[in-house]
Amino acid sequence: MTSHERVVSTSGARAIETNKVIRNTYVLLSMTLAFSAVMAGVAMVSNAPPMPWFIVLAGYFGLLFLTNALRNSGWGLASVFALTGFMGYTLGPILSFYLTAVSNGSEIVLTAFGGTAAIFIGLSVYALSTRKDFSFMGGFLFAGILVAFLAGLGAMVFQMPGMMLGVSAMFILLMSALILYQTSAMIHGGETNYIMATVGLYIAIYNLFTSLLHLLMAFSGND
Repeated sequence: MTSHERVVSTSGARAIETNKVIRNTYVLLSMTLAFSAVMAGVAMVSNAPPMPWFIVLAGYFGLLFLTNALRNSGWGLASVFALTGFMGYTLGPILSFYLTAVSNGSEIVLTAFGGTAAIFIGLSVYALSTRKDFSFMGGFLFAGILVAFLAGLGAMVFQMPGMMLGVSAMFILLMSALILYQTSAMIHGGETNYIMATVGLYIAIYNLFTSLLHLLMAFSGND
């Protein structure tokens, strides 16, 4: 085999592996989103109360670290469903509040859902079609998400509604960037594990949806 043939063979194998990661990621993402929706429905039907924020954070980070540790084994699939199911369950009381306590809650929820879907599909198609490399955003995303998380935590603890709105706006921008970054990582080989790629996209979608909910309620005059 000539050097040219080896390059072609290597490139072909890499393309096949990349396509496999992308395909498995979107299949698993669809399944986890569906499971998350089911768990949200369970919480709503059972009238589950909102969990304290520290329990939500402990459950989220604990399951996230567990999924990362098990990402290369079959247990990683069970862990990612545990993580997304838990997050879906915590979303149930939030949706119940919007649908029962807010006059136009159903319109807000549907608008947030539609906006989230449009942003995710639009950015994913853009990244997949242009195949641009967004790896340069890695450091910016890490710093931005850390700052937004700490600011949101402080605004929640000290009851600062204005800052919470600013944090929600920041998260919309950051999660949009995360979708581009994660999709680009799958395309260019920066992420070869479909479980972790699924987690990254799920987190972006979840935070995008909840942030849109918060902003839409504020703009509707209900916040």
